[in-house]
Amino acid sequence: MNQPRQTATYLSKRLTAAGLRPVSKYGQNFLIDLNLVNLIADSAELRANDVVLEVGTGVGSLTSQIADKAGAVLSVEIDQNLHQLASEELAGRPNVKLIQGDALRNKNSLRDDLMELIGEAMQRIGDEARFLLVANLPYNVATPIISNLLHQTPPPDSMVVTIQKELADRICAVPSTKDYSALSIWIQSVCDAQIVRVLGPKVFWPRPKVDSAVLKMDLNQSKRDSIPDLRYFHETVRALFFHRRKFLRSNVVSAMKGRLEKAQVDEVLHQLGHDEDSRAEQLSVDEIKTLVESLRIAEGK
Repeated sequence: MNQPRQTATYLSKRLTAAGLRPVSKYGQNFLIDLNLVNLIADSAELRANDVVLEVGTGVGSLTSQIADKAGAVLSVEIDQNLHQLASEELAGRPNVKLIQGDALRNKNSLRDDLMELIGEAMQRIGDEARFLLVANLPYNVATPIISNLLHQTPPPDSMVVTIQKELADRICAVPSTKDYSALSIWIQSVCDAQIVRVLGPKVFWPRPKVDSAVLKMDLNQSKRDSIPDLRYFHETVRALFFHRRKFLRSNVVSAMKGRLEKAQVDEVLHQLGHDEDSRAEQLSVDEIKTLVESLRIAEGK
């Protein structure tokens, strides 16, 4: 199906005709370069057995590209007015389900029905179904959406998202750099991540004040399977990086307060060969995984 080219002129007229304008609190920056919309869809390498979650339907530009290739699309839009416009733009597409509302229940969890709807769509498609996130994510929800989805069963097989470049840099960061963080470790511990393209402000309407990036994160099942307790791992990593510039021992003692004695912490660090002046931000993802698992075992979890 041929959708109108959603240029800045088209979107401006479309919203004006409906008495609307972009709402900044929802992070509404529409991608108006059709080649880049295609790049996002193409980078996902969509197949007919894919179930795709999109967060931030907008007026349906990317949604229509996804729907042309995927088996089922579940698209969530928090703005009731945009949801109505997208419903008109995407009418006649039986493989698209639009939801009006927030994709998040709170910053630590997704809305209750989201994974249930994904599961139902995957069941309809059958054993070969894949689950993907493909979205031009609103900046203000990008981190909780990505992070929470990796805890789900099933997690996305792949995520291709447009996000703030600063966030993409954090996700892909290496040890001993300013961007290396708990988020870097969490995502790299279960995914293979790469920046596909950096996008300047002019390809969006309205123009954001920062650069963006198309980021692809492919689930690495063997990495994920090597973590016995994902929730414990994620929470402990976040605690270890709460004061990232402190020495490692201080961070571990603080993270394990009320759970492990200082002598037990010292024993774990000694066994792993970490020096007194080591810092969490210097450790590789694999070293962090080994440390957290050793703490979990010491704690008897």
